Amino acid sequence: MKRFFMGLGAIIATLTVIAAGWYYRPWSEYSPAEIQAATQPDQLVPTFRDMDDIFPYRTISAQDSAIPLARNTRNDDVGFEFDGQMRTIEAWQADSDATGLIVLHDGVVVHEEYRLDATAETRHTSWSVGKSFVATLIAMAMQDGHIGSLDQTAEMFAPQYAGTAYGQTTLRHLLMMSAGVDFEEDYNAPGSDIRRLFLGANIYGQNIDTLVAAIERDRPAGQDLHYVSANTQVLSAVVRGVYNAPLAQIVETKIWRPLGMTGDASWNQNIQGDNGMAIGYCCLNARVEDYARMGQFYLQDGVWEGQRLLPEGWVTMATRPNAPFQEAGPASVYPHRGYGLHFWVPENHDGEYFMAGVYGQYVWVDERRNIVIARTAADPAWTGRTAESISAMRALAAHYGDPLTGAPVEAPAADQPAPAAADITETGNE
Repeated sequence: MKRFFMGLGAIIATLTVIAAGWYYRPWSEYSPAEIQAATQPDQLVPTFRDMDDIFPYRTISAQDSAIPLARNTRNDDVGFEFDGQMRTIEAWQADSDATGLIVLHDGVVVHEEYRLDATAETRHTSWSVGKSFVATLIAMAMQDGHIGSLDQTAEMFAPQYAGTAYGQTTLRHLLMMSAGVDFEEDYNAPGSDIRRLFLGANIYGQNIDTLVAAIERDRPAGQDLHYVSANTQVLSAVVRGVYNAPLAQIVETKIWRPLGMTGDASWNQNIQGDNGMAIGYCCLNARVEDYARMGQFYLQDGVWEGQRLLPEGWVTMATRPNAPFQEAGPASVYPHRGYGLHFWVPENHDGEYFMAGVYGQYVWVDERRNIVIARTAADPAWTGRTAESISAMRALAAHYGDPLTGAPVEAPAADQPAPAAADITETGNE
């Protein structure tokens, strides 16, 4: 009996050593232990500006000849009313652990600030702002003639999804976040689908496409707005299939260099290192100025330096609700905001739309005022601050977009219709 317990103890000790080795991975540059420690609430600020030290990545190189945006920086003190009280941009930034803020008016930087040890050169993570970049690559593939219609299915371009619910979903419904799949997108819920996806990719090094392909549909597509990160992973697979290259390389070739981005960026991938796959539903890391430049690109209707890079009509369609269930309002699943094609639309929108990521990342565009706002943060309470953040960005847009009056934004009536959107079905080189 004594030998039995000694043997059992030896087995337990051996398994403990193996588990500890797997968790800490002293032989590897990246480990589950490091990822777990870095994602604790008190570590979010340094983690979000040093994501490449924690997660594997591929570099997105900027052009050597990139030209920074023009600057006429004022950094005015801006106030706004929210919930019956006067607030300031300074207080909003401080309360939400903001790390960077840039405001462009007519393409010129008029407000620029960095906080919490960040600088103009810091590569801030964007989380789901990256989803809008993936959607932009879908549009570029249409412009290049590789995709003929948004009503084509994902499996036509990403054969790894053939025969699955996702493979049979159209690009349009994926972009609309209306795939009808059974998926819980709640990072705070233990055992949620998004947490399992995150752990599978970043802790266990599993193939992300394989994980997503197993997700099933529980209702018809095109019936409701259900924000699901897995939808964007499928779209990233479509982009990889169309261009036959890693996602970061495609971003570099199709977006970074044509737009003359000022700094190198990176896109995180799963924990398999150089052989890993890009986490297509998030995880672009870049300078705040370059996020702002992406917003300016959309403000210019997808034209940069006289060259049309996006199909005509794409920006209007992508940045407005495409169906009644995407409209913001009292019945909306997501308070204070609606949705287009991988772009959010604020309640009572008037030529306004935004890219957004968890913890308070935003790229806000106000077409009427020629304003772009790019903002990064590490705010654990970002969800409850959505309405205030919309008010803050509208105040910045009003102040810098209406310089003579600095008047607050006058919200359009709730029943004001959105501008009509073009229905892109086929496009080629133009």
